Amino acid sequence: MTWVWLLLSIVFEVAGTLSLRASDGLRRRRWIAPIIAGYALAFAFLGLTLASGMPVGVAYGTWAAVGIVLVATAARAIWKDPLTKRMLRGMGLIIAGVLLVELGAAH
Repeated sequence: MTWVWLLLSIVFEVAGTLSLRASDGLRRRRWIAPIIAGYALAFAFLGLTLASGMPVGVAYGTWAAVGIVLVATAARAIWKDPLTKRMLRGMGLIIAGVLLVELGAAH
């Protein structure tokens, strides 16, 4: 269940972040509830992930890396935000770093 909790945490964090973007700096008040719910659920599921025994470095690294990739990709698709080759290389480096942290935790 540990990875399920982490996946749910990532999904809700991404939803909260995209809602924050959609709120236009909190000027569109209808987005405030999805922002709060998204982040609250993200941290609740991250807490369950940690309580299930996943090391915090692995959990947070995976959460952050996957979140960055999903938010950047979704923002590109929804709002045409930039997603350059340099940004993609940076995301690749982040993912590689998280994999190294995870592999290091396994030993």
